[in-house]
Amino acid sequence: MLTLSEVKNISGEEGNFEVKVTQHPRYVDMDKCIACGICAEKCPKKVVSEYDAGLIKRKAAFVRYAQAVPLKYALDSENCIYFKNGKCKACEKFCPTGAIKFDDKQKDFTIRVGSVILSSGCEAYDPGIHDIYGYGKSDNIVTSLEFERMLSASGPYGGHLVRPSDKKEPKKIAWLQCIGSRDEHIGARGYCSSVCCTYAIKEAMLAKEHSKEPLDTAIFYMDIRTHGKDFERYFNRGKDEAGIRFVKSKISNIVPVGDAEKQLIRYIDETGKRVEEEFDIVVLSVGLGVSKEVIDLANRIGIERDQYNFASSTSFKPVKTSLPGIFVCGAFEAPKDIPQSVIESSAAAGVAGSSLVESRWTLTKTKEIIEEIDIRGEPPRIGVFICSCGTNIGGVVDVPSVVKYARALPYVVYAEENMFSCSQDTQDIMAKAIKEKRLNRLVVSACTPKTHEPLFQETLANAGVNKYLFEMANIRNHCSWVHASDHEKATQKAKDLTRMAIVKAALQEPLIEPELEINQSALVIGGGISGMAAARMLSDQGYHTYLIEKKERLGGQARYLYETWRGEDIQQNLKGLIEEVQSDEKIDIFLNAEIKKVEGFVGNFETTMEIGGKEKILEHGVTIIASGAEEFKSDQYLYGKDPRVLSSLELDKKFIENDLVLMEKKSTVFIQCVGSRIEERPYCSKVCCTHSIISALKLKELNPEMDVFILYRDMRSYGLREDLYREARSKGIHFIRYDFNKELNVNINNGDLRVRFTDSTIRREMEIDSDLLVLASAIIPKKENPLARMFKVTQNDDGFFMEAHVKLRPVDCATEGVFICGLAHAPKPVDESIAQAQAAATRGITLLAKKKIQMSGTAAKTNPMLCSSCSTCINICPYSAPSFTEEGPFAGKAEINPVLCKGCGLCVASCRSGAIQLKGFDNDQIFEQIFSLNEAV
Repeated sequence: MLTLSEVKNISGEEGNFEVKVTQHPRYVDMDKCIACGICAEKCPKKVVSEYDAGLIKRKAAFVRYAQAVPLKYALDSENCIYFKNGKCKACEKFCPTGAIKFDDKQKDFTIRVGSVILSSGCEAYDPGIHDIYGYGKSDNIVTSLEFERMLSASGPYGGHLVRPSDKKEPKKIAWLQCIGSRDEHIGARGYCSSVCCTYAIKEAMLAKEHSKEPLDTAIFYMDIRTHGKDFERYFNRGKDEAGIRFVKSKISNIVPVGDAEKQLIRYIDETGKRVEEEFDIVVLSVGLGVSKEVIDLANRIGIERDQYNFASSTSFKPVKTSLPGIFVCGAFEAPKDIPQSVIESSAAAGVAGSSLVESRWTLTKTKEIIEEIDIRGEPPRIGVFICSCGTNIGGVVDVPSVVKYARALPYVVYAEENMFSCSQDTQDIMAKAIKEKRLNRLVVSACTPKTHEPLFQETLANAGVNKYLFEMANIRNHCSWVHASDHEKATQKAKDLTRMAIVKAALQEPLIEPELEINQSALVIGGGISGMAAARMLSDQGYHTYLIEKKERLGGQARYLYETWRGEDIQQNLKGLIEEVQSDEKIDIFLNAEIKKVEGFVGNFETTMEIGGKEKILEHGVTIIASGAEEFKSDQYLYGKDPRVLSSLELDKKFIENDLVLMEKKSTVFIQCVGSRIEERPYCSKVCCTHSIISALKLKELNPEMDVFILYRDMRSYGLREDLYREARSKGIHFIRYDFNKELNVNINNGDLRVRFTDSTIRREMEIDSDLLVLASAIIPKKENPLARMFKVTQNDDGFFMEAHVKLRPVDCATEGVFICGLAHAPKPVDESIAQAQAAATRGITLLAKKKIQMSGTAAKTNPMLCSSCSTCINICPYSAPSFTEEGPFAGKAEINPVLCKGCGLCVASCRSGAIQLKGFDNDQIFEQIFSLNEAV
């Protein structure tokens, strides 16, 4: 990995590219830097102490550099006194590790690769360029990015919410949305940045949590666009539970009050009343854009871009650029959130890998496996490392006293404090201490083991010690965060947790990880556009794929769609995709097939399906669920009773069939959010607003004289789709925001469809007579889907399949070897469905390509001598790991398949006979932790 580097040029062709890279001098030795901050503190510029490096306003010589967690420092030569005047070097004098390197030089590299992925990210809009809000004049007007850093424990105020000008706690904070987005004025951008509404809600909720006194938070918006999975629930939670005020108003300026400590905002509220409010802090929710450096690179290599300089792609090839072999993901393709960026990164990696199949493993380096030290018969020799995590832990917990305390505990032969235990230099220190002190167990008191335990286990393994001879105490979440106002109690609790970890570590034994061979076939469930895209990706990478569709033909919901938001013909592209799948020798297609039973586990699934009245068993290593969803059929608004009332898909069908009757229509009304954003289904179906705009434009094209009305709650034409919204308005399509809390009904009046509703803008009841009514209906999944039970995956409250982690693993299920994509995961348009399908296939390929995988050693085991054969463990296990032994002296006794076991401990807690133990968490260890805590009390 090359950091602080810039790609100067890319030349060549697919399969043979030359990438010219310049690595800029950092002036800090990354391996020696411990991110202590002394260099920034001693720098005469002193600006870092006021503004963190995450802020646009930074001007210091030393800036925090986000290479990895933790942040380290780099020297900005443009602001450094030494580079300007040849004097100073205070940082070099005071650096405790000798990390400063003033002789660092620029380095140039040429990298030869077969494919290139552009993931250059984005830049935040700078409101200071055209400063209409007084951003540059008041410290109390900040950008959303700056406010993020203000709330951060590693930020300029140590996570304390204070007003920048005087460091007093604020009582009122306002967020102004769409700063630099959805705006065609000079310096702004016409598109929606997609992420701003949700992050403003998040910031407002976090601000309330950080405030000691009740905090008044207000978000001023044009449309609330919480269109992502579960984002609408988050919006409702912020409004109903956290008490965030949402004010529909576009604010054009901010007036400083008196000494500018407060800011005055004038607006018209939803009752039509003119209001003036003062706020302590105003947060500008800035949008995302493409940086000048990325634009210059795109110009040099000839990448086609749109009018906003985002890389051009298509809905059916969402990560491909205009140049073969060069792919794109993330915010360089369009503004998007983290989950979608991660999904696209996997998709881009998979598509890039498809053209490199023949070269697979040719440049792979095999990691040297360190021979494990046999510790049998040795007394415990425990090393303890206590992390300060900058001020995140050290600002609350007295870390030196915890270290001193740990040194006096039994079996501890080495203990030390670290600034950041997860940094590479600390990992090296740990490995060195393990060898020099002959440590055979390790304890780290730091942050959460959920994210950091694998890192420390790897360090242990690299030093020749079994990775399970490790224990971690979470003194960040459990001490410094929850007891931030009581340092003494936080420190005492940190000592208690560290002691408990040490006594458990002393009783740990080495565990063995079972090895599992992976069947080299894949199963894709669902023959819609996502399922077919996933199958194609797997086939392109050389893997045999089974594609199961429960209906008589492929295509899914895409068969009823007319055009994408980009104007691409869906039916034409769908036909081509179906032909590709049907002609692919590596893809076996099963139509009119239904899955009846699933057995096995990651790498070795056995799926029984029924087809043609017969059962067939498919053996496969991974599974991709692309089972789709359906359009909601309303029982309101005369749907199903009057043929002039159509759903969105039914209107699309008329477009596909070129129904000339549409040209005769004089007035059409679209009703948004039919079945969505209601108590029964509190989610946004994401595609409906854009779909209605596309349909409305098509109707206008067929008959320019037609009156077209779209009744909406919030217009959610997110991202680059905002241009369609603007085009629709310019062509005379009427957008009316209706009051959802008041009745909207449809009846027949003199032969016309009369729609009666309340306009929320003018606050009056209105009626529209039309001869065509289109319902923008919700996308609904199959609740209690049998696939969830058979593959042991979870559905959320709405019935969509849940991912293992919304950001880190957005296409993985909690059950290993099972992945999700398309409408089965959440409502989404064609381009995002295909990208997610490619991502799911790529994630599956990461398992298939290994051929063998190591399973966790933390698994339950039974003592058949104690087992009473009650079957409680079999009934309670969500992973079907326990079963009865069929043969031998212990026939009828429970045994546990370590490959299926996830180490959750349900069976251990439920066993009435005490016949089950969980390796790494046996009774002796747990009781010893409890006893040690009682002894301290």
